[in-house]
Amino acid sequence: MSLKRAFDPVVDANTRLLILGSLPGDASLKAGQYYGHPQNGFWRLVGGVIGLDLVALPYPDRLEALKEAGVGLWDVIARAHRPGSLDAAIRDAEAADLNLLVGRLPQLRAVAFNGGTAARIGRRTLGSARGLSLIDLPSSSPAHTRSLESKAEAWDRLKSFVAGP
Repeated sequence: MSLKRAFDPVVDANTRLLILGSLPGDASLKAGQYYGHPQNGFWRLVGGVIGLDLVALPYPDRLEALKEAGVGLWDVIARAHRPGSLDAAIRDAEAADLNLLVGRLPQLRAVAFNGGTAARIGRRTLGSARGLSLIDLPSSSPAHTRSLESKAEAWDRLKSFVAGP
């Protein structure tokens, strides 16, 4: 079983909303990109939140657009053993140092969890989170069977935490 590691956080001093996943899947690790599986709805969902077609942009421009909108990305698990990409297969997980990151983001107002595993680990790790809004979202993963439209309705709650396009 291979050891898989999270990517570095994508944040800056203007991050107002931090979206946390669990751990990159195999397609993302192979591509070296957050949400690199073409069937993952993340880029469509967060694009709807910030009002931009992120899918049409090259990956570096997607990340820059998120930062410009005050949105950051990271994962709740720093490293773990996992065959394949399903969260249910995660073993020996080491939590990411979310409190350290959150403490370095002076404008942060909310933390959103992309899926149940991220919410469970993230809420346990962050605890009270110094008055931040903690938001549980349906997973953007294609393994999570809700329709993209249904997911988008839930993700729309994030709009109040981002800057306009």
